[in-house]
Amino acid sequence: MIGNLDTVLLQQIWWILASVVGSLFLFLTFVQGGQTLLWQVSGNEDEKSLIINSLGRKWELTFTTLVLFGGALFAAFPKFYATSFGGAYWVWMLILFTFIVQAVSYEYRKKPDNFLGARVYELFLFINGSVGILLIGAAVGTFFTGSNFILNEYNQVSWTHPLRGLEAAFSLFNLSLGLFLVFNARVLGSMYLVNSLDFTGRPQFEAKLRKACLVNLICALPFLLYVLVSLLLMDGFGFDAVGVVSMVGGKYLANLLAMPLVLGLLLLGLVLVIWGVVLTSFLRGTRGIWFGGLGTVLVGLAVFFTAAFNNTAFYPSKADLQSSLTIYNASSSHYTLTAMTYVALVIPLVLAYVAYVWWQMDARKISAEDIIGRKAY
Repeated sequence: MIGNLDTVLLQQIWWILASVVGSLFLFLTFVQGGQTLLWQVSGNEDEKSLIINSLGRKWELTFTTLVLFGGALFAAFPKFYATSFGGAYWVWMLILFTFIVQAVSYEYRKKPDNFLGARVYELFLFINGSVGILLIGAAVGTFFTGSNFILNEYNQVSWTHPLRGLEAAFSLFNLSLGLFLVFNARVLGSMYLVNSLDFTGRPQFEAKLRKACLVNLICALPFLLYVLVSLLLMDGFGFDAVGVVSMVGGKYLANLLAMPLVLGLLLLGLVLVIWGVVLTSFLRGTRGIWFGGLGTVLVGLAVFFTAAFNNTAFYPSKADLQSSLTIYNASSSHYTLTAMTYVALVIPLVLAYVAYVWWQMDARKISAEDIIGRKAY
């Protein structure tokens, strides 16, 4: 029975569940990646409308998953939610702003008498896909590099840097992780568009998308290499049996070696992303998005697991080591975690419904005829 599970196991289960949601969000950033390709691959207004209407059927999933990720962290690890959102609020406000202008852009880009013009809303979509994803990557990077906060005895947060979280983007590691996610989203976006669009009579349009898939993977590789090498060499934030946090040399390398399953997820995920690119760019297949998407999810899981398991502080403080948060000192009570776990039993039903709706949406590729005389974004 779930009610008989001890608190430690429930804490670990909920970090796994939150990691799954966060990793699914990384996959769904193909929407943001596709938005940044808009001006690069479209040769005319018809091709631009094809891209936006294909992505417009999925953009709500990305935003909803981001909100769900934040909600899961709020319920399961409220101290982290309060510390990060309460202290680093400028970075989170800017991230949320980019998603707000995304929603506005899909709604008003083609409205009659649009005084801003369609191009302004297309710029908003580009900002969401570039700046928004970059800052999310930088925020995730702080799981490894630390943040500038102090918690007092009443768990009140004091942020010691005036930029309130935006300083994370000035760390080379965080910036590299953010740029990798931006280019990976562009890879996924090109894969998705190749899978969802009808290119009849538009061979150049298709060729541009397939080329963009390969080019963006090449652009992503230097940043990925820097992140992986840094991760293997950098000191990490570990804690002992009584919860005392200290710096540990080679901590994240030790985590991967101590958890071979996590290392396997990382390696398999990278291989799947590369295979998705090969399938799309060289073999002219249309199913690369599923390999690239699954690979992105597996890499995301490896990142989240490495940051929190094996006695590791997942939200470390550079200003005060003992203020660092772990999945054990940041979690809700046993009662709350138990109640949430019962609710989580319906998650497979929700996922099945999402998969069914997705299948219905993508049962037929989008063509130019589909956006003529119908509601278009």
